[in-house]
Amino acid sequence: MEIRVLKYFLAVVREGSITAAANSLHLTQPTLTRQLQDLEKELNQKLLIRGKYKVSLTPEGLMLRKRAEEIIDMVTKTEEEFRSISEKISGDIYIGGGESDSIKYIAEVMREVQEEFPDIKFHIYSGNAEDVTEKLDKGLLDFGILIQPVDLSKYDNITLPEKDSWGLIVRKDSPLAQKKYITLEDMADIPIIASRQMSPKYSKDSGFLDWFGEMYDKLNIAATYNLVYNAAIMVKAGVGNAVSLDKLADTSKESEICFRPLKPKLESGLDIVWKKTQVFSPAAKLFLKKLQKKLQTTPEINK
Repeated sequence: MEIRVLKYFLAVVREGSITAAANSLHLTQPTLTRQLQDLEKELNQKLLIRGKYKVSLTPEGLMLRKRAEEIIDMVTKTEEEFRSISEKISGDIYIGGGESDSIKYIAEVMREVQEEFPDIKFHIYSGNAEDVTEKLDKGLLDFGILIQPVDLSKYDNITLPEKDSWGLIVRKDSPLAQKKYITLEDMADIPIIASRQMSPKYSKDSGFLDWFGEMYDKLNIAATYNLVYNAAIMVKAGVGNAVSLDKLADTSKESEICFRPLKPKLESGLDIVWKKTQVFSPAAKLFLKKLQKKLQTTPEINK
C-alpha cells in the first residue's frame, strides 16, 4: 500500500467525487479510477459506493479513511521534524484575490516570510470571487482573498481588520468632483463603469443590490471592468464614471481623476479563505501561522 495512493483516496473523500479529486490532484479521471480499483483489490474490500453525482464510503472505506489520515499525519509530522533540523523551508504559495487596499496585510506577512525564508516564493492571481473560488476548489490556489459578502460555508477564513469604502472615480473637471459624496440620485443620469462586483451574476445577496435598490436596473451602465487600472483609463478618456473601492486608482494631486465615496456609506470587508479540508504544504502552513499571529486570530489549521 503506497502513501501516494492513500492520499488519492483521501482526496476523493475530501472532494466527494472522483472527477473533482482528479482535478485537484492534476490527474486524469481514468488514472485515478484505476488507482482506486487497485487499492480495493489490494485490500480485497469495496471502499467506495459510486453514485451518479458523488461517492460515499462503505464501512470498510470509513475504516480506511481513519487509518489513512493517521498514516498521512504521521508521515507529514516525520517529514516536518526532519525538515526542521535543517531549518530550511521552501516551496511555492499560490494566492488569488480581488483588488483591495486591505491586501497590504497579506503583503506585510509575505515580506516577513521571505525575509526569514527566502526560498519560499509567492504567486498571485487576480480575479473576482467566482474565478478565485473555482481555482481554490480545484486545488490550484492555497488561499483566496474574497471581498464580502461571500458564501464561506466551504471555507475556513480570517477576516482582515479594515473595511474598504465604495465610491465613484470621476474626472476632476466633472461637476461630480465638486461633491463631497455621491448619492444614488447623482448616479441616475450619468454613464457608469461598473465593477463586476455589482452584477447580480457575480454578487448574489450583494450589498450593492441593497444599496441601489430598484434604481439598479435603471442605471446607465456604459462599460464593465474587473481591473481598476483599466477602469481608471476609461474614466480619463471620458467613457464614464467608475464604481470602485477607494485607494486603488491613482487619485493624487497630479492625477486627472478623483474618488468620491458613496452616501449612505457602502463598505466591504475582506476575508482570506482556504478549503476546510485543505492539507497545507509546510510553506503554506508557515504563512498562515504568521498571518494568524499578525492578526491575533486562531482559526484551526488542518494538519
